Amino acid sequence: MSYTATETLQYVMEEDVKFIRLAFVDLFGRQKNISIMPNELKRAFERGVAIDASAIDGFGGSVHSDLMLHPDPSTLAVLPWRPEHGRVVRMFCTLTHADGRPFLCDTRSFLINAVEAAKKEGFDFRFSSESEFYLFNTDEEGRSTYSPYDGAGYMDIAPLDRGENVRREICLDLEDMGIVTKGSFHAEGPGQNQIDLCPSEPLKAADDAVTFRSVVSTVAPRNGLWADFSPKPAKSRPGNGFHVGISIKDNTRGEKLPKIIAGILKRVPDMTLFMNSSESSYFRLGANKAPKYITWSSENRSQLIRIPAPVSDDPDESVAELRSPDTLANPYLCFGLLIYAGLEGLRENAELPLPADIDLYTADEKTSAKYTALPRDLEEAKKNASASEFIKKHLPEDILKGYLGI
Repeated sequence: MSYTATETLQYVMEEDVKFIRLAFVDLFGRQKNISIMPNELKRAFERGVAIDASAIDGFGGSVHSDLMLHPDPSTLAVLPWRPEHGRVVRMFCTLTHADGRPFLCDTRSFLINAVEAAKKEGFDFRFSSESEFYLFNTDEEGRSTYSPYDGAGYMDIAPLDRGENVRREICLDLEDMGIVTKGSFHAEGPGQNQIDLCPSEPLKAADDAVTFRSVVSTVAPRNGLWADFSPKPAKSRPGNGFHVGISIKDNTRGEKLPKIIAGILKRVPDMTLFMNSSESSYFRLGANKAPKYITWSSENRSQLIRIPAPVSDDPDESVAELRSPDTLANPYLCFGLLIYAGLEGLRENAELPLPADIDLYTADEKTSAKYTALPRDLEEAKKNASASEFIKKHLPEDILKGYLGI
């Protein structure tokens, strides 16, 4: 259910809510929060809640460091792992300066603006996500040992797959928070798991992706485990991908999707820094079904973008899957940039290159040399982003500087 501010105040009063967590993300998509008591909620809706931005990665220095959190009542969710009596709820927030000016490093607001830009041009995007993560055993102090919880492989079942009950808990907690999953299974690596979220409008899809990581990171310790979302926990094991499903509601049964894909393919070199933001991101790309080249094809998992087999006649189910982002990506930035790239493709009536209907993992050098590769490392991705007019046009300078480390 999507609540208004008035309905949220009534819910908190009637449902024995004792703590309200106001959640937001830093520049790199890591969730932060502050808890307030019910008596502070009305003020939070009217004026916001102040935080010290100087202590948050990418949010600036100590001068004029106060920022205001403004809760979005439509994101109200009960934290199911907290007590029923004295409940704890969570809302996502946007951020402004104390004088009301927009805070340009608020990536949630960046996505909101991208969605509005698309609507002005008559387009409604939808996103879904498939997230991989490892479950590792922990030591006596609850720290990861990097020893996999099991030795199972792709879609194995119990007793080889020991993560069944953990994934079940995760999916049930997500359901209690209003997030629908469409599948969960053991992934390829030992101790590696994957859970897929259903498509939704961009802001909810990004909020859900952030919530997903929080839920997984909460459920794992309850089972004596550690959840690892890093892109490449070990060089010998498959990396963790954050595969993004992209669709558009336009009642043309997928006719506009190729133009969106063409726009994304054109801008992927510029955007890679924001989808693969760590050194280890580039150890993942090009290995274990993670893409290396800027290509597309149907139902081909060696490609950057694949068109999955259709599952229904609904035009909303005409989906393109981007396979390069990893699980450290900030979903607000990722989805926002994809919208702008897709809009550019639609605006320019862009044409798709020919599909690469080959297995690029086994292709010889002569064949693979025909295709442009993704950035080879973090430095190349930074150079592409800093030189990109597309990035400079759409991304606030402060966000770019944060990712460039300047």
